[in-house]
Amino acid sequence: MPLITQIDIVTVLIIVVVIFSFLLILGVRKSYMLKKENDRLNSMNTTIEEENEKPYKDFTDGHMYGGN
Repeated sequence: MPLITQIDIVTVLIIVVVIFSFLLILGVRKSYMLKKENDRLNSMNTTIEEENEKPYKDFTDGHMYGGN
């Protein structure tokens, strides 16, 4: 009478295959979602537009810098 039968091995292998298949499906889904998010971020307008472009004002003319 063997300690481990063929049906025990098959049962364990089926359980392992189901668990790894579930993890693989989760990984593929996550990869798809990240690719979709990356495409969305790449299509955004990344330029910064200033509402009113002011000329540079020298801030060293104040009293703290001695240029009264």
